[in-house]
Amino acid sequence: MIITKPKEEKILREAAEISVKILSQLRDEIREGVTGLDIDRQAGFLCKKYGVKPAFKRVKGYNYNTCISVNDVAVHGIPKDIPFKKGDLVSIDFGIYYKKIYTDHCWTWSIGQPNKENAKLLKAGRDAVENAVKKAVVGNRVGDLGYEMEKVANENGYNTLRMFVGHGIGHILHDEPEIYAYGNKSTGKPLEDGMVICVECQVVDDISDIEIDEDGWSAKTVNGGNSVMFEYMVIVRDKKPEILTDTLDWETTV
Repeated sequence: MIITKPKEEKILREAAEISVKILSQLRDEIREGVTGLDIDRQAGFLCKKYGVKPAFKRVKGYNYNTCISVNDVAVHGIPKDIPFKKGDLVSIDFGIYYKKIYTDHCWTWSIGQPNKENAKLLKAGRDAVENAVKKAVVGNRVGDLGYEMEKVANENGYNTLRMFVGHGIGHILHDEPEIYAYGNKSTGKPLEDGMVICVECQVVDDISDIEIDEDGWSAKTVNGGNSVMFEYMVIVRDKKPEILTDTLDWETTV
């Protein structure tokens, strides 16, 4: 989606604001003993409260309000009826559908202070995505973002998953362009002023591959290594991108 009308941009900003508000309230529910299903039910309640629809339930075959991925589940985690434990890494991927506009963003938290390894992984995951977001300006290409994400992950001894992508967003949930979490500078589709994109990646303490769980959705690391995921919705601009789902000041510990 490329924003061309002020009214369209206004709705987009309203949607992002509501979406961040809901995700922040889901964050407040995360603690030992709570389950992914508990969080997912709360997401459904909050969507009704704010008069929006959960974006992911509009995906064919998916019946949940959120994707909740824990530890070695990297992405697309089915919310499970399994209590969270101290030290778990919990990623909540969430979006809404509001006035024909979609949102999509993700954050990962440690339940309690993370151990040294998980603290390093969380920082690398954030840095990979947030450094890439800074590259979302006119004159750059999608490969510039992918290069940045992979570089940060590799420098910290980790990998990015290559089969899942960031993407355009707006009137459909997954729009062009696709933004891989790897790439070469100055390659791929050019970024245009007003383009709305989701910059995301999964940084894994494992190889760059996954196995699909028996639930048919949850993508798990091959060797059981932990994974974190962060995702921002941004508008590409000439000199500095505009972050729609601004969670830059959020902590990664609950």
